[in-house]
Amino acid sequence: MAFLFKQAAISAACIALAAPASAQLQAGPGTWSANQTWATDTTNGGALTGYYYWPATTPTLAGKRALVLVLHGCAQTAANDVIAGTGDAGYNWKAAADQYGAVILAPNATGNLYGAHCWDWAATNRSRSYGHNAVLLDLINRFVSNPQYAIDPKQVYVTGLSSGGSKTMVMGCVAPDVFAGVGINAGPSPTVSSSQISSVPSGTTSSSVASACTSWAGTNASQFQTQVASVIWGTNDYVVGQAYGPLNAAAMRQVYGGTFTKGATATVPTGGSNVPYTDANGKLRTSEIVVTGMAHAWPAGSGGQNSNYVDATKVNYPSFVMDFWFKNNLRVSQSAPPAMTSCSASVSGSTVTVNGAATDAAGAISSYRVVLNGPSPVNDLAAGSGASFSKAYASRADGYYSGTVTATNSTTGLTSNACAIPQFLVGSAPALLPPGGLAIGARTASSIALSWNAANGAVGYNVYRNGAKVNGAALAGMGYTDGGLASGTSYTYEVTATGNGGVESAKSASVVGSTTSGFTCTATTASNYAHVTAGRAHNSGGYALANGSNQNMGLNNTFYTSTLAQTSSGYYVIGNCP
Repeated sequence: MAFLFKQAAISAACIALAAPASAQLQAGPGTWSANQTWATDTTNGGALTGYYYWPATTPTLAGKRALVLVLHGCAQTAANDVIAGTGDAGYNWKAAADQYGAVILAPNATGNLYGAHCWDWAATNRSRSYGHNAVLLDLINRFVSNPQYAIDPKQVYVTGLSSGGSKTMVMGCVAPDVFAGVGINAGPSPTVSSSQISSVPSGTTSSSVASACTSWAGTNASQFQTQVASVIWGTNDYVVGQAYGPLNAAAMRQVYGGTFTKGATATVPTGGSNVPYTDANGKLRTSEIVVTGMAHAWPAGSGGQNSNYVDATKVNYPSFVMDFWFKNNLRVSQSAPPAMTSCSASVSGSTVTVNGAATDAAGAISSYRVVLNGPSPVNDLAAGSGASFSKAYASRADGYYSGTVTATNSTTGLTSNACAIPQFLVGSAPALLPPGGLAIGARTASSIALSWNAANGAVGYNVYRNGAKVNGAALAGMGYTDGGLASGTSYTYEVTATGNGGVESAKSASVVGSTTSGFTCTATTASNYAHVTAGRAHNSGGYALANGSNQNMGLNNTFYTSTLAQTSSGYYVIGNCP
């Protein structure tokens, strides 16, 4: 990104990197999604694209998921810098998302603002229906309104770096009713122009910024009373003026209103300090982190990437800001949900009796919900109440069943995690059927991973490759990795269920999986000129473009360095290997 700041005009233009959920929470895949296409940007052109992370873990606050919007900086992309592959890497959000059970959104800035795909932080139109404001708020609404994600509208947050950091402040000001917390990283105040990023101009004060922020909120300004803000910057940041950090924090306190008390300075791991400010009610409202020795970068902490304005040697900001938001959220009850202590099912003839018990420090259990999956399903929202319950369900059809029990406290509105009822049989066992849902998982040059759904009455499973069984003893789980395969080759798989007495079902529907070519990704860091000379990139109008992806690396000379990853023959992308 350094190429953007060779001339003062270019430096000025491009900021570096410049409804309640249902009680039955659905687990996500625990991986970053493929590239998505979301709303059309009628202002800047193109469509909003990007990625989301839907964790398999349960949420930690109020039994509902948080949603975090993460905005990259100029000359960065969501794919190469925010997520950077299937592991943590990138901005290092996966671990924090798993810890808190939160959904993460990583969009790409639409258009090509300021010559490096920045967010429109300096736009003078602050309408919620204009430019990036509109497409980002639309993106938030898509996830909040979709019940499968179980997003709590009171747990929506936004954070970003540089242009993304300034845009974070814009979003927090324009839509305080949407965002319960913001995390501003090395962003200039959004009241200045794109030519004033290196230092605070005369006349720009915390009061002037606060006044603008309040005016942008309009009729939603009262929502600032329950918003919190974290601000972070580095002592070696010479791209965005370091004075913007404390100024932005002070502006947010003025927006929030009332008096504030400065707390004791705490040491930040890896070097730096954190200064908290509490309001008149003793609530922590803002945090100011100064990171010692950090340049203009996102502080990813250990596990993140360490290139292209992402620093993996400093504080883990995703971990810090999630902790800050979750502990200090003023819109969600901090009471713990009920806890199921036991659940079970017993069978007498065609009658199933379900028992359960729960505890709740916040009061009595208002209701239990029983869900039974099987030939005669049950979805009983009023199975009982109090410390325990027992309820019989008569006339159940023969077959295998499983289920869950949850407890709800209507006063707090919180619901427990589900207590699982193991599989049980009513009447005579049906014929053993093959498993469903056989699917191909991760592939390498020599292996293919498989997964399938459980089959009723199965005690084990067999896997067949091209018609021949590949496992020895029956498999206990619903997954298998077939190894020792040839690279670049397709294989057909089927799976069967085994029952007591050596009974084996028919084979499932087949799936076809192929091993990879065996190509190993390599990454090279060199000057842009060296990349072009070596054939990893080519020159176009004085700029170096990565071969294959055509990503703009900056000026084609020896002064600017890039990392290129070769992900396939003749195909290079900016950044490290995934």
